[in-house]
Amino acid sequence: MDHTPNTDTTMPINPAAHVALLQLVSPSLPTGAFSYSQGLEWAIEQDWVHDSTSLATWLKESLHGPLAKVDLPILMRMAEAYHKRDSAALSHWCKTLLACRETFELREEEINRGKAMCSLLKGLDLLPEWVEPSLLEQSQLAGFVCATVSWQVDIETAATGYCWSWLENQVLAGIKTIPLGQTEGQRILMKLRTHIAPVVKSAIQIQDEQIGSSSPALAMASSLHETQYTRLYRS
Repeated sequence: MDHTPNTDTTMPINPAAHVALLQLVSPSLPTGAFSYSQGLEWAIEQDWVHDSTSLATWLKESLHGPLAKVDLPILMRMAEAYHKRDSAALSHWCKTLLACRETFELREEEINRGKAMCSLLKGLDLLPEWVEPSLLEQSQLAGFVCATVSWQVDIETAATGYCWSWLENQVLAGIKTIPLGQTEGQRILMKLRTHIAPVVKSAIQIQDEQIGSSSPALAMASSLHETQYTRLYRS
């Protein structure tokens, strides 16, 4: 049955959870997030993205598209599955997420970062006994949710942190590749961070059957990036 996630199972945010979330969304987290541009590098090569305005527009569309309509709703359902210790539901949402990744490179990123995240969770003793490591290795999002549940981060705060981590990594990729100055990158972050809270709120209302997003420009950029002659990023 279609449903919105039950947020009653979450715990109130606390100072320790806040600090733990900062660790999880840090660019220094060893999952390789910094090595992926998600097609942005090809978009810059083709001059689709060429300055701060076009970069902000590109990221805003992804924030309100795949992030809002795929990643965040699935994050919330994964969190519910963790609270219920429901491995079947967790597996379902891992497969759904991979099915929503529109290109080979985006799927490979999800899986490769999932393996790295699973290894990190093992090293930090955060891997629940009821979860098979092979399941978490399918999706970095599943590992992210596992850590937030273990550290008692509530769903909305976890979703906010996930958005911020994605946005920061994409802005860093953009200012390095266009290139732009660090201050310009901070201006873009200041501008787009105001979109995160509304996106998270909207994601809570999405029903199961509404999960999905078509992003032709992103899919084209990601697909063509795979054969780009020279590149700094893996995707």
